[in-house]
Amino acid sequence: MSAAQHWILAARPKTLPAGATPVVLSAALAWERGLFHGPSMLCALMGALLIQVGTNFANDYFDFIKGTDTEERVGPTRATQAGLVQPRTMLIATILIFLLTFLPGGYLIYRGGWPILVIGLVSIACGVLYTGGPFPLGYLGLGDLFVLIFFGPVAVGGAYYVQAGSVDALVLILGLAPGLFSTAILSINNLRDADGDARTGKRTLAVRFGKPFARFEYLACLLIASLVIPLYACLSTGGHWPALASALVLVAAAPAIRDVLRGLEGAPLNDTLAKTGKQLVIFTVLFCVGWLL
Repeated sequence: MSAAQHWILAARPKTLPAGATPVVLSAALAWERGLFHGPSMLCALMGALLIQVGTNFANDYFDFIKGTDTEERVGPTRATQAGLVQPRTMLIATILIFLLTFLPGGYLIYRGGWPILVIGLVSIACGVLYTGGPFPLGYLGLGDLFVLIFFGPVAVGGAYYVQAGSVDALVLILGLAPGLFSTAILSINNLRDADGDARTGKRTLAVRFGKPFARFEYLACLLIASLVIPLYACLSTGGHWPALASALVLVAAAPAIRDVLRGLEGAPLNDTLAKTGKQLVIFTVLFCVGWLL
């Protein structure tokens, strides 16, 4: 692998839809109300992707430093653990990526004021503290809540706010959908790594409450995101019924759901993880198209 491929691996491109889809959803909501603002949407997208990559770099670094990523790892290759990138280099890259977020972030702060500055700083802090610091969120079982909030209502609400200049309850509730899908992705990740995490003291929910809980969490997140949230949105507005087509994502999700129900564990869940990432994209496309019809 070339040096560029090492960094692409560390950026974990398959995780980037989790950062991009909330912004796309916010754009559809703003467009339907005649409030879409292209420059703000693009800057929000750039900022979200940079924070996602910075968080991935931070996880790569801190999980190695803390001894969580070892040769026994069953997930995709981590650049630092595999010796592809030196720890100090990964730390510097993490800092640089987070600093780069202030380029699109500056325009967003100009548009949205201090609330956007607070959201940006807290998002970066959580990206670092997810696996870094003395009390890392992911190691304490708080990662699921962090992902639900910051990849859901915060991401959708913040991106909508810089376009529309305000935000309402419906936008935030709809923001739960991508947050739930991202939480489902995390639950599969934690289910796959449960045995190794238990040995290294990483107390994810899958470790604290067991693998059956992680499987239940996955299924609950998928069902609520694809059925309950869209149905609530349509009922509360008295329209937008084509958006219920987003429930068709469950058809695409059937193979992943089957994997979970039949008790798949370990490395084979890497494929389930990839399938769930695609489900997030499919849901977002179906919902946004349906909402705009």
